[in-house]
Amino acid sequence: MVDTMARLSVFLRTARLRGGSARPAAGLPADDEALLDAPDDRLAPALVGAAQGTHRAAAELLAATRRDAEWDRRDRYATRLAAFARSRPDWLDAWRAADPGDPDAALVGARLAVDRHWESPARTELLDQAEPAVMAAARDGGPDPVPWRVALDCARGRRAGHAEFAHLWAEAVRRAPHHYGCHLAALQYLAAASPGAHRECLDFAETAAQDAPEGALVRALPLRAAYRCLTEAGPEAVGRDRLHAAADLAIALSAGLPPADPWPAPLRNLLLYVLVRLGRPADAAEQLRLTGPYATSFPWEREAEDPLGRFLQVRDEIRSAVSGRPGNGRGAHAGPDDH
Repeated sequence: MVDTMARLSVFLRTARLRGGSARPAAGLPADDEALLDAPDDRLAPALVGAAQGTHRAAAELLAATRRDAEWDRRDRYATRLAAFARSRPDWLDAWRAADPGDPDAALVGARLAVDRHWESPARTELLDQAEPAVMAAARDGGPDPVPWRVALDCARGRRAGHAEFAHLWAEAVRRAPHHYGCHLAALQYLAAASPGAHRECLDFAETAAQDAPEGALVRALPLRAAYRCLTEAGPEAVGRDRLHAAADLAIALSAGLPPADPWPAPLRNLLLYVLVRLGRPADAAEQLRLTGPYATSFPWEREAEDPLGRFLQVRDEIRSAVSGRPGNGRGAHAGPDDH
């Protein structure tokens, strides 16, 4: 625990459709209108272009995020493009061949290199081999913190020591003190280094959120820490009041984001999960309204092979809970003390 606190002090200082009927829920889209991991209006043309074998739209998108310092969007867009390139790399290979010095192509390539090796039994060795290219993308990225987030993920996968990770963390937060992805990478490193240190991880997340400006995505970091606590230990590990406070902070953040829009969908899906686990169906119902048809694989894939089906199932349970009608009995996450 002392070692965990030392790590924390450094970081804090530096800164598909389900089968069945498609009847609509009251005020909610019908089941057959629900979408899983839908891209927003900016990402969609880039993915269409990649499917056609061209990188132009992806290059324009990422160049715009770099120019306008849209670091949270840049992080997510690069991750989604890298995920597409795992099965269709031709467009990315052509991009990198045509412009070897393009920092946007380098970023997607670095993200792909880390993600494609993450589930391998030989992850440590493979990421050791990928590390020079990942670091080159980071060093050549100028003020961009996103390749440093990739470097942080790579370091965690390589089981890098505390000193190395702290150096990468300092480089990341020097560029963007409130970038969500970098803070999430640090939270995941701390959790992996000291399993069971849920209170300390929540301390880190709460401090990062308190220091961030209103509307910053990093204000949802305590929600991510709360999710980890609920799925790995239970509310007693940190106290139910702190978990509710993390959910309340995320509710406030969600309220300032556009309704029924793909961009806030990851936040709202995670918030739904946590609110259900905390026994807050009325608040969960409001997040369902704001979420609209947009489901995300995380966190529902943790509970089911069909994450969209699980999302729709939970949606039905929430509607049942707030309407007072009997549920269908298919789920087991409707009460505050189920776990």
